[in-house]
Amino acid sequence: MRIKMGTIISIFVLAFFIQGCTKDTKLENTEFDGTKYLQISDLTEAFSDLENYAQSAEVVENPDYALSVPTYITKIDGMWFIVDCYHNRVVYNDNVDESLTGFDIMCSEAVMPHTIAGDGTVYLIDDTENNRVLIYEKSSGKFILTQKFDNIGVRPHFTVYDEATDTFYVWSSESGELYCFRHTKDSSRMYLTEIRKIDELADTYVRSFTIIDGDIYFVSGISEKGTAPRILRCDLKNLKIKKEYPVPDQLAGMAQLSFIEGKYYITVSTDITGNQDYATIVRTDSLENLAEGKFEDIYSRYFVGGGTPYYITKVDDTYYLTEHRLASHSIWSFKVKDGEICDVQTLY
Repeated sequence: MRIKMGTIISIFVLAFFIQGCTKDTKLENTEFDGTKYLQISDLTEAFSDLENYAQSAEVVENPDYALSVPTYITKIDGMWFIVDCYHNRVVYNDNVDESLTGFDIMCSEAVMPHTIAGDGTVYLIDDTENNRVLIYEKSSGKFILTQKFDNIGVRPHFTVYDEATDTFYVWSSESGELYCFRHTKDSSRMYLTEIRKIDELADTYVRSFTIIDGDIYFVSGISEKGTAPRILRCDLKNLKIKKEYPVPDQLAGMAQLSFIEGKYYITVSTDITGNQDYATIVRTDSLENLAEGKFEDIYSRYFVGGGTPYYITKVDDTYYLTEHRLASHSIWSFKVKDGEICDVQTLY
């Protein structure tokens, strides 16, 4: 179902009036492609005249030779992006073969961002410590901040674009809320269309989720109430819990779960007490095996141990791992063939 022309006009008229309004504007009775949406974004100056704005915008080169707690690396629409969390920026380049000073700065408005996701039209960055989402668009070869969403949960921490549902999912890492963002096919204007909540995680610091075959898996986190650590498998549509997978205390503070060639790869940041000395990567054929200790600890076997492995991404046939606490090993690349890790290389 498409929006009627009168509704489209009303939305865009309203959009220009809200620029000076208070944050967290609620528009609960307005339709987006036939469904009600919750919030429209604050617009930046560039949104109404992006092309002309981009023409005069300056490209800022990355000044640092090293990364400070990199959390994410990915490739979107032919461009590489690295989230340099403790430098409060996202940098980009058309390749990852040159030094970091060959990258340009995409975003320096966020405070400790963790991830970036894009569909080729818009790019979402979670502005973690500001509880915001920032929207960027590309024009004249430059990335321009065009929209902002404030009051997005508590420390939004993980962002994914899911092509199957044509939705950007942003996870509020400390409130158990999943924020859903979309735009129409003929517009880059973003809308918050839904907030899904899982009460069981409202008191738990959960770093990420993984979508597999229509279900969403939330990794184990550390609970303020002392809830036993476990991975939750939920229905993506409503976050109803389908299954719980208990995990031992030493794996409680997980960073991410990846499903690679029939096996689960899990990066672990801390144990249940928050101790990073337990940081590692484990692999198992079944999530049920974790509680029984039936898993491989593969971190020191394939990588130089001692750091804190974080998020894993895949680009073409290669996987990329971010890591902190080891200055000489910030980002790794590796491949998986016949169930085994190979071609392990240090990028930065």
